[in-house]
Parts: sequence; structure tokens; C-alpha cells
Amino acid sequence: ISINETLIVQLISFLIFLFIINRIMIRPLRKVMIVRDGHVDRVVREIVESKKKIIDYRQQIEDHERVVKKEMQTLNQDLETAGKKEAKEIIESARKEITVIKDGITKEINEKIKEAKKSLDRETESLADSIMEKVLERRVS
Repeated sequence: ISINETLIVQLISFLIFLFIINRIMIRPLRKVMIVRDGHVDRVVREIVESKKKIIDYRQQIEDHERVVKKEMQTLNQDLETAGKKEAKEIIESARKEITVIKDGITKEINEKIKEAKKSLDRETESLADSIMEKVLERRVS
């Protein structure tokens, strides 16, 4: 094998080609790759931060939900207590009203009974007088 000028020229041409390829293609590609790596790292960090925020928000929502449920239970108990109290008051009021109505009706019935007794006494007396007059066939004074 003989080394002649063509091999040296080809070697120099290859080195020039490598230099040009490095300048035109490889360096810009490396810069783009570095920029992309930075962008990917930034996106990954943002994703991790977003996941942390989601976990925090989820925890806040669960905490808020627990607080709201406790408030709801307290309100339900308060409403139930108030409802029972109001129901007792209504029942007590109705009982008092029933007692008043019952007393009024009892008084009215007693008055009617007294009137009926008086009327019955009068009718009985007049009937007795009438019977005695018919039996005795004369007027009884």
C-alpha cells in the first residue's frame, strides 16, 4: 500500500468536512438538545409542582368537606332539637286549648243539663198536677 497525495488530500477533505459538519449541524443540534432538555426539565418540574398542588388542593377539599359535614350534622341536630321543642310547644298549646274547649263544653253541657232539669221539673210538676186533677177530678191548688 502506498500513501500518496490523494490520500492526504482525502484526509484533509474529510477533516474539513468534519469541521463544517460540526459547525453547521452538530453544534446547533447540541444547542437545540440543551434547550429541549431545559424545557423538558422545566415541564417535568411544573408537572411535579402541579401534582403537589393537586394533592394539596385535594387535601384542602377533603378538610373542607369534613368541616362542612360537621357543620351540617350540627345544624341538623340544632334543627331537630328546635323542631322537637316547637312540636312540644305546639302539643302543649293544643292540650291547653283542648282543656279550655273541654271546660267550655262541659260548662255548657252542665248548663243545658240544669236547664233541662228545671224544664223537666216544671213539666213534671205540671204533669203531676194534671194527673192529680184527672185522678181526683178536681183542681189542685
